[in-house]
Amino acid sequence: MVFSDLLNTDALKRLSGIHQSGAIFLVNPDLCHSRLEHAIGVTMLIRMLGGTELEQIAGLLHDVSHTAFSHVGDYIFGNADEDYHEKVFAEVLCKSEVPGVLLKYGYNVSQILHGTFDILEQPLPALCADRLDYTLRDGIHGGVISRQRAREFLNAVVLKEGKIAVNTAAEAAWINEAFEKLNNDVFKLPLHLYANGKMAELIKRFLDKGILVESDLFKTDTMLLNKIRTSYEGYEAIKSIKQLKGLAEFMRHGAVPKVKKRTLNALLV
Repeated sequence: MVFSDLLNTDALKRLSGIHQSGAIFLVNPDLCHSRLEHAIGVTMLIRMLGGTELEQIAGLLHDVSHTAFSHVGDYIFGNADEDYHEKVFAEVLCKSEVPGVLLKYGYNVSQILHGTFDILEQPLPALCADRLDYTLRDGIHGGVISRQRAREFLNAVVLKEGKIAVNTAAEAAWINEAFEKLNNDVFKLPLHLYANGKMAELIKRFLDKGILVESDLFKTDTMLLNKIRTSYEGYEAIKSIKQLKGLAEFMRHGAVPKVKKRTLNALLV
């Protein structure tokens, strides 16, 4: 089937080696889930809500262009909107095996590039499958919510005019609060900002020196880490991140990532 063949492409396999939360796993091993887990979760949410097969495919593919260490790529290039992966999405997708797989099953890559997928994506502060999956998944791994509570919430998720909504005021309030807590207690936690900021600083320095090239950013986290560690400077830099060296100084004077402001206002049926 189409999903099995897509999951066997190098583009999707690579996502299993990209940490959803960037370099945070170096300082917080609990945040070790991958972009592939997220992509599959988004696909399953779309299926649960009755989305078309095409929208499920779009859900599976929506993050194929993330760089190694996810949003660290945005911090390297000073991208305040955190959408670098969206800017290179078409190029990465079209250069992969994905278009051939899609053709095999009667689809065309242009349907993914130019389609409208209301369950998958909505602008903030609306709820959508992408935002819902990372809120619950990152929230669980970040200790913000429990797995059981996340499962309970999914019982309240419905479609309203083709978009994700919540069927009780209490559950709408809960997901809005969980989203705010995730942003404040996980995404903006100084320890986590330090890990991603220091990794961005290191990669940018190595790009400037020619030790790394831009194409290295489209490998897995482990492959990029291994290349960084081939130099003594890189080996020591990764070790110092793990040991939290200069944490306070970095938070005062370093290039701390500017995490974009996010609020959620779930639609109530």
